[in-house]
Amino acid sequence: MYFQVVEIQLSVIIVNYNVKYFLEQCLHSVCKASKNFTVEIIVVDNNSTDRSREYLEPHFPNLQFIWNPNNDGFARACNLGLKKARGKFILFLNPDTILPENCFEECIGFFNMHPEAGAIGVRMLDGSGLFLKESKRGFPSPSTSFYKLMGLARAFPNSKKFAKYHLGNLSQFENHEVDVLAGAFMMVRKTVLDKTGTFDEKFFMYGEDIDLSYRIKEAGFKNYYISTISILHFKGESTKKGSLNYVRMFYRAMSIFVQKHYGKGKAGIFSLIIQVSIAVRAAMAGFGKFVRWIGLPILDAALILLSFYLMKIIWGDYFLQHESYNNSMLRIAFPSFTLLFLIAAYYAGLYDRPFSYSKLARACLVSTIILLAGYSLLPERYRFSRAIILLTPVLAFIFMIVLRWLLIQWKLIDKVDEQSEYRRTLIIGSEAEFGEAQLIMKDAELANRVLGSISPNGSDISALGKIEDLKIILKKMPIREIIFCEGQLSYSTIIEHMQHLPQGIRSRIHSKGTHSIVGSDFKNSSGEIISMERKFRLAQPGPRRVKRLFDCSLSLIFILSFPLHFILQKNTGRFWSQVFQVLWAKKTWVGYGTKAPGLPQLRAGVIACNGLNGTTHNLAEDGLYRLDYAYARDYSASYDLGLIWKSYKNLGSQNRES
Repeated sequence: MYFQVVEIQLSVIIVNYNVKYFLEQCLHSVCKASKNFTVEIIVVDNNSTDRSREYLEPHFPNLQFIWNPNNDGFARACNLGLKKARGKFILFLNPDTILPENCFEECIGFFNMHPEAGAIGVRMLDGSGLFLKESKRGFPSPSTSFYKLMGLARAFPNSKKFAKYHLGNLSQFENHEVDVLAGAFMMVRKTVLDKTGTFDEKFFMYGEDIDLSYRIKEAGFKNYYISTISILHFKGESTKKGSLNYVRMFYRAMSIFVQKHYGKGKAGIFSLIIQVSIAVRAAMAGFGKFVRWIGLPILDAALILLSFYLMKIIWGDYFLQHESYNNSMLRIAFPSFTLLFLIAAYYAGLYDRPFSYSKLARACLVSTIILLAGYSLLPERYRFSRAIILLTPVLAFIFMIVLRWLLIQWKLIDKVDEQSEYRRTLIIGSEAEFGEAQLIMKDAELANRVLGSISPNGSDISALGKIEDLKIILKKMPIREIIFCEGQLSYSTIIEHMQHLPQGIRSRIHSKGTHSIVGSDFKNSSGEIISMERKFRLAQPGPRRVKRLFDCSLSLIFILSFPLHFILQKNTGRFWSQVFQVLWAKKTWVGYGTKAPGLPQLRAGVIACNGLNGTTHNLAEDGLYRLDYAYARDYSASYDLGLIWKSYKNLGSQNRES
């Protein structure tokens, strides 16, 4: 008996790390593009904690999965996949990409027409349909790095000299021979990799594509940028650009590349520029981190104190000239009221990220009410003008608006889309596809956003119109978001329409048969995921603040009622240890019963969310995880209170494992 060996034309290698929903959409597009070819798909997972394995394996049983026990970096993961690859061509592909149906046909056809081509890349677009300059690049050099660092590349984006790093002088709509291809989509001949070697594992993340592109050209082959194929690349899913971690990793990769490929003299100059770049970017990122985490409340406190003293001067000098204030009393009152203002503002959501002007207004209003309530409780001899209490928050509000506007302009804080809560959504798809997407939106509690559907071919009489009328419909209706359903619409058509949407319209993609909707509005920020796994309440700032407030309040109640607990608790020493550990934020009263991968992070719980201590239950791990999942999804303070009431006797039990 003879067995025919099927030649694999293309091996697609995808490295996944905690982006299972983006990968789900990506894999569907890869499968569609593979229709006329023999393609093997190899997914290498770098120890994801979002339960990628449980989610992906049942949905894609014919794919090859490699489940790494550790995250050893992008280069090593690609090399693991390459060892299993049997294709004539190898495609290294990011998991947060969407390919058109003719992608492989065009790419392999180009290789066949150009035997000198060692590797090719394509025209990449971000989640808003805008061109990504990383699609074509020149090799890093001292001059290109200097121009980029000094802002000349941004000031002259089409200059052959100043914009050399992104080859700004070359049109994005024409094919070009280039130096560097992006690792997000890099298709290479297997015979070329046999000569050049694979990714250098010294590069953990970033730079490995530059290094491989360099070695391909050094081996006598050419790298080509192909403009006839456009793909989506939802950037920003793994490492946030602008973060201190990104700065370190990116410039470390550049340093490794320079030391490996350039001569001593050139490498010395380049290394100096790199070190300056690291210092400048690290200082900016560090200052930004300080402002976001610690500095903003400090700056606000200074502005509030300044507002108090300015209002005291203005009101005393121009309105109540006969009124005198006890300065020592004011030195106590103003800082105390400032602290009260900040506490109230924190719980009103002022320091949630990203920043929202509406939350600033709400925080100032809530703080003003609390200040007035606190003022009314003061003895008469400690009171001063009520107008100062009333007008100071108004002045502080103006100061804080100006401060945040400046910080947004300097890109030290991010501003939320103020209209996101009122976003109106259109779903473009057949009647069945509309129902599928609507079900996901409903389960994510976003069904109220949807105004209706657009028919791809005009066959759905209940639709608001057909896709050819989209521009007219967008002018007439307050639409801010479009969900493109792949099915009757091809990926190619979706990508084409996304490039021509009016500014301010956000786009999302849902592939037929998947359980998620994905999109990304900014190339340097995390994408948005809408899935049938509802958003966790405990992942949201408001419920997390409520949980912490509940923990502190309950601990204080226990302390104030201490004689009662000496009688009712068997192990009083351990009970009081738990009380103070919760108060000092070492623990939470109710936590998870498992390690809970993929769930919002919590401190170790005194009791688990099933009401038992970690050492006293013997439930199966999967059952405990489902309880933890439901707890994180539906959290409420009343549930915690009821659980603690029922499990009071366990509060002094043996500590649970963290």
